[in-house]
Amino acid sequence: MSGVFELRTTDAAGRIGKLAVPRSGVTVETPALMPVVNPHVRTIAPSRLESEFGAEILITNGYILSQSDDLREAALSVGLHDLLDFSGAIMTDSGSFQLAEYGEIDVTTPEILEFQYEIGADIGTPIDIPTPPDAGRDQAERELSTTQDRLERARTVETGEMLVNAPVQGSTYPDLRENAGRHARGTGLAVFPVGAAVPLLNAYRYDDVIEIVTAAKRGLGAGAPVHLFGAGHPMMFALAVAAGCDLFDSAAYALYARDDRYLTVRGTEQLADLDYLPCECPICVAHTPGELRALSDDERERHLAEHNLHVSFAELRRIKQAIRRGNLLELVEARARGHPAMLDGYRALLDHADRLERSDPASKDAFFHLSAESARRPEVRRHHDRLERLAPAGHVLLTEGGENSQYDESWRVVPPFGPFPRHLSETYPLTAEVPERTDRESYEAAASGITRLAESNPDIAFTLAHRGWPASALDRVPDRVSVVPLESMDEYDRDDQTGQ
Repeated sequence: MSGVFELRTTDAAGRIGKLAVPRSGVTVETPALMPVVNPHVRTIAPSRLESEFGAEILITNGYILSQSDDLREAALSVGLHDLLDFSGAIMTDSGSFQLAEYGEIDVTTPEILEFQYEIGADIGTPIDIPTPPDAGRDQAERELSTTQDRLERARTVETGEMLVNAPVQGSTYPDLRENAGRHARGTGLAVFPVGAAVPLLNAYRYDDVIEIVTAAKRGLGAGAPVHLFGAGHPMMFALAVAAGCDLFDSAAYALYARDDRYLTVRGTEQLADLDYLPCECPICVAHTPGELRALSDDERERHLAEHNLHVSFAELRRIKQAIRRGNLLELVEARARGHPAMLDGYRALLDHADRLERSDPASKDAFFHLSAESARRPEVRRHHDRLERLAPAGHVLLTEGGENSQYDESWRVVPPFGPFPRHLSETYPLTAEVPERTDRESYEAAASGITRLAESNPDIAFTLAHRGWPASALDRVPDRVSVVPLESMDEYDRDDQTGQ
C-alpha cells in the first residue's frame, strides 16, 4: 500500500517520517521503537508502554496467538487492541522466527495473514525464510526465491486496511539483498523489514549489518519505510538510523532484565557489577544498585525492564533532535567511540558516503570535526564535488595563512575540506570547528580536494602553502602544484615588508 510513509526531515540517510496506519487511525512518528509484547508473559503492561513511555506502536507474535487455544479465541472475540489494552498501532509477526528455530510451522502465508487480519492487527507479516548470515549462495538464493513467492501470494490476500510487511532477505550477499529490496518494493506492500539481522547483531557484526541495510535500501529506494528486525539495543540505534532504518523492535528490554542486565547507550552492564546507576531515569533516580539487587526477582525484572525502556526511548528522542539539528553523524561518532564494533559499523557506513550525500541537507548546524572518520563524511565529499564548479584565475595561492599580494588570488585551505575562495568562509560546512591537532586523514582529504581543483582547472597555476602537512598528504598533491612550507612564505612576506 503506497502513500503511507511521508518524510519530514533528513540528515545523512536518517530521517524523521510519518507512517500512517489507517486501520487504527494512528500516525507513527519515525524513527520508532516497537516494544515486543509476549502474549504469554507481559513484563510491562502494553497500556503502560503507551501512557508512561510514549510507545505509539508495538509488536506481538501472531503465530503464537494462533497456536494458543485460549489466546486465539480471546483475540478473535475481542480483537487484538482490547486483548492487549493498547490503542496505538500493533504489528504482528508471522512465525518466521519459529520457522528458523524449529525448522517448520503448521501454517501458510495466506492463513497467517488472514488470521492477523481477523484479530485486528494493523500491520501483518507473511511467512518469510530468514536465511542466516554466511549461508551458502545456493541456499540464500533458494530461500530468497521462496520468500519472494510468498510475498506474491501475500498480495492476493484480502487484508482491507491492514498494512502488510514485505521482508527483505538474502543473507550476507549484498546483490541478493538489493534484488530482494527491489522485488519487495515492486509488490506494493507497505513496510519493509530487513530480516535475519539478529545473528549479526548478537555477534556485534555491525559493519555487516550496515552492508545488508545499505544493499536493501539500494533496491527499496529512499521513500520506503524500513524496519530492522530484531534490533533492540539502544547502543546501535543512531548508527542504524543514519543508515536509513525507521523502525526497531525490542524484546531486549525484557529479556535483558530477566538476566539482570542493564542497558546503556555504550553497551550492557550486569547489575551485580554496578556500584552506581549512570542514568537519570525514574528507576535509577529512586534506587541504588544494592536496592535493586535486594528486590524480589519479579520486582527487579520489572524495574530493570522499565530502565531499559527509558534508555531506549530517550536515545530515539536524542536521535530525532540530532536529525533536526543536522548533527546525526556526530552522535554516531560519539556512539562509535563506545565499542570497537560500533566503530567498524560507522566506518562501513562512511564507505557509502556518496549515498548519504544524496539525502544529506546542504546547509545545517555547524560541522564538528571529532575524529579521523570526520574526513569521510558526506559534507566533505560534497565540497570536493563542488570544487569542479569554481573558476579560479591567474596564479592561485592555496594557503592555511592569510592573503598574499604576490598572487592573483589567495584561497583558504582547511582540512579536511581543502581549498575554497575566502568569500565562502562563512558558509556551511566551511565554518567547521576543527581541532588544531589535525589528524593525518584530514590532511589527506584536504589534499584530495586540491587534486580535484587542479584537475578541473588544468590551465591555472597553483601553489600550496602548508603548515607541516604529513608526507602522506603531500604525496597526494599533483606534481604541477607548487608546494612550499607556510613558514617560508611568512618569512618572504616579512622580508618584502622591510625592503630586504
